[in-house]
Amino acid sequence: MKHTGWRKPTPGLGIAAQLAQAGERVAVSKSRALVAVKRVGVYIGLKAGDVMLLDTLGAFTQAQDWEEGQRPIVWASNAYLMEQTGFSLSALKRHARRLAEIGVISFQDSPNGKRWGRRDAEGRIVEAYGFDLSPLSARVEEFDELHAELQAERELCQRLKRQITVARRMIRARIEAAVSSALRGPWAQFAGLFEELLDRLPRRHEASEQLVRLLTWFKELQERVEAAYLNATEVVQPVKNRPETKERVSEKTQEMNPREVISDTHILITNQLNPVKCNSSENEEAASGAPNVRPDEQVDRELDVWVTEVSKKRTALDLPTVMQACPEFASWARNMDGFLKDWGDLHRVAGQLRPMIGVSEHAWNVAQDRLGKQVATAALALVFEKHCAGEVSSPGGYLRGMVEKAGAGELHLERSFYGRLSGLAA
Repeated sequence: MKHTGWRKPTPGLGIAAQLAQAGERVAVSKSRALVAVKRVGVYIGLKAGDVMLLDTLGAFTQAQDWEEGQRPIVWASNAYLMEQTGFSLSALKRHARRLAEIGVISFQDSPNGKRWGRRDAEGRIVEAYGFDLSPLSARVEEFDELHAELQAERELCQRLKRQITVARRMIRARIEAAVSSALRGPWAQFAGLFEELLDRLPRRHEASEQLVRLLTWFKELQERVEAAYLNATEVVQPVKNRPETKERVSEKTQEMNPREVISDTHILITNQLNPVKCNSSENEEAASGAPNVRPDEQVDRELDVWVTEVSKKRTALDLPTVMQACPEFASWARNMDGFLKDWGDLHRVAGQLRPMIGVSEHAWNVAQDRLGKQVATAALALVFEKHCAGEVSSPGGYLRGMVEKAGAGELHLERSFYGRLSGLAA
């Protein structure tokens, strides 16, 4: 390409001229060419003003200009382009120069440096001088491949960030649990290392290589914290996890008011909707002609049921058990609501955490209706914990499965919680 001397030639402009010649041999639609370059614009160095000018130039072209053997050349005047973009003359020249240096357009100069052109009766360009968009046609495949690579990189970075988040929360939960329980261990040192890693978290976009290094450091610290936590919990075995004897259960029931037992907030049986109350049996006896049962006898019967079930279970599934077995859920719950004094607080926080793991409001409402608020809250805590640990990929489906098991009498939620506690102490 011959330059007239009014524009200083550079290597970038020379490459753009070569790309324009290659683009003339390719048939690409205008929309595909413009979309391809915009999807990678930031990566190849385009600024917002550059893209605006490119859109304006593209609007000046026609469909036949992008056919094989044609060149989409724009000979719009500076005045027209300034009016359409709002640029000053110096800004217009600056953006046009950047587009050419990056290899997105080329300058097709006339001998006198003026822009002009004409079309034939069919609308095809016969002769034109101005801004040549043919380099876009030549680079469409390149831009598409680059976009695919950028997408893969973004997805990898998002996956690494999620893994870093899980490791970070597990480390924080373990350290806080150890400190609050006064367990022996180098928790201050771990907390210092943890803060150092937090300071290295990227504030902006980071390449996947940097995120991989960060994830490795977080996982190494997590392994050290987990090992120290498990060693500390081996020394101190919770007394409340020991199975209660029949005599101790009898002593406790004698000290309790039966009415309070019936309305107790502990979860006693997880595979029945109303495990303690026996109104349905009472109604069946009344329908079959059985004598009416006095209220005090009904209370005794309900108390007998409660004692029997407590004898079968090691202990009631209480709030501390749920929180200890689900440290990730507990950490999130405390961060959102501070001190949780009862099941009502935990139920409210569970409803707030539900959307974070993708459990629909409908599934949550069904679980509450079928299981009751307490059991549904404990079930959601377990699902949340398993999802954070990578054990459950579909939390909503898993919760619905638990509801179905409860309807069939096959849900034993307490086993899952005590199993997780045993795993933490192993």
